[in-house]
Formats: sequence, C-alpha cells, structure tokens
Amino acid sequence: MLNWCGVLIALIGLLTGAPVQAQERFITVASTTSTQDSGLFDHLLPLFTQKTGIQVRVVAQGTGQALDTARRGDADVVFVHAKAQEQKFVEEGFGLKRYAVMYNDFVLIGPANDPAGINGMKDIASALQTIAHQGTPFVSRGDRSGTHAAELALWKAVGIDPAKVQGNTQNWYREIGQGMGAALNTAMAMEAYVLSDRATWLSFKNKGTLQISVEGDARLFNQYGVMLVNPAKHPHIKAKDGQIFVDWLVSDEGQSAISQYKIGGKQLFFANSGQHGA
Repeated sequence: MLNWCGVLIALIGLLTGAPVQAQERFITVASTTSTQDSGLFDHLLPLFTQKTGIQVRVVAQGTGQALDTARRGDADVVFVHAKAQEQKFVEEGFGLKRYAVMYNDFVLIGPANDPAGINGMKDIASALQTIAHQGTPFVSRGDRSGTHAAELALWKAVGIDPAKVQGNTQNWYREIGQGMGAALNTAMAMEAYVLSDRATWLSFKNKGTLQISVEGDARLFNQYGVMLVNPAKHPHIKAKDGQIFVDWLVSDEGQSAISQYKIGGKQLFFANSGQHGA
C-alpha cells in the first residue's frame, strides 16, 4: 500500500522546489577567542548537541565585541570573561542573569632571554613596573577583550599608563587590536612580553622561544560567566534553547565536561558554577 502522506509531501517539495526536511535547531553564542582557540568548544559542544539536539554556532571575539554582538541581538547567549562588563550588561537590561561557569588564570609570557630580568617572579605588579621602567617591548591585544581589560586593570593598579611611559626605547608598548594568537605571534617576533590566558597559551602551537615569565599571583585570576540575552530587548532570540545551553553549562554534567578537558595532561579550565561570589 502506498504511503499517500509521504507521496503528497514529496510532491509538494518538487512543486515548490524546496527541500522537505526538518528545520535545523541551533543557537548562536557570542564568546571569547580563548574558549574557541583553546579547543574547549570542540570538546563541549558535541556533548551538548548529542544530549539536546541543539547545534551551537559560535561567534568568537574579544569580550567587548562579544557583548556588543549580544547587545545588538545578534546572539542568543554570551559567554565571556570580564565580570565588571558582564554585570553592567545585565544591569543595562541586555542580559537576564549572569552565571559563573569556570575559571583559570592569566600568565605573563616573555622571551627566553628575559630582557627585563623578571623570569620566575610571583608579583605581577613588580614585573610590569620593571618592564615599563626599562622600556622593554610589551605587546597588548588592544581589542577590548577580557584579556585586554585585565591587562589594563593591572597597569592601573600599579599607577602606570603604558601609553605615556617613556623607557630606554621609544614606543615599547605596542597595541595591535587583534586576538590572542596574533598577540603571541607578535610577541615572539618582537622578543616582547604579553599577557595571555593560560588556556590559549597551552594550546598555542607556535611558542618558539616564548615561555611563562610570571605566574601564580592571585591578581591573575580569570573568571568566566555566561548570560542569556534578554528576549524583552530582542524578541527574536531563541530564549528557550539558549537557556537550555546556559543550564547545561552550570549543571553537574556540563561542569564535569569542562573539568575533564585537558591538553598534554594539563587541565585548562576549572568549573566553579556553585561558588559564591564568582
């Protein structure tokens, strides 16, 4: 017996020229370059899609740009690492609620010959003061990313405006307006220092003569948060599926998946969704 329903659907498809298939279910997440470049999303997203059937399309940008993308309503969820900016995003009504997800830390990367003489220091303030006073080359992302915001906050904490300090060499502070990978490549070419998130550094392939110069200071803590874009601001966003993604990230399953991601046996991110004040 013919399946007349199936035949009718096929005929409609032929007559309209449109393929007859289920509509793809997906959300758009504006996130940082570190979550993408570190390989974390390559690990997490297949697990989420397998569980929910929801595809995730990632727009990887610096945190400032990712928040702007979300403000325009061009993303359903934003997943970044600049807590003050995230809280402002929610206070302005663009996000419903900020959820802590995970953390790692920043590290100061420098050339192996260590022209500033700071290798092994644990005090990031002293290290930056030394770099500035000696005029040793330093590369800044200069892209409004979470890493750039953290770097500027560290300079401010030690009372230095790097754009105005003149050291032994002119123009020692170089802003490039690009992502972490480009900043690391520039630092290698210039034999310069650069602030990086640890996850991107561990996954970066072209290390050359670069190495970690300073690590372990509590001021290098790097917290990540996730927020659903407010559907009252942008009614077209996929609020239901976006919230499913947010809920999965902070669930026991999502947190376990984050903690299990490693490169060379080293854990890149540490789940902390339940931690007060994160």
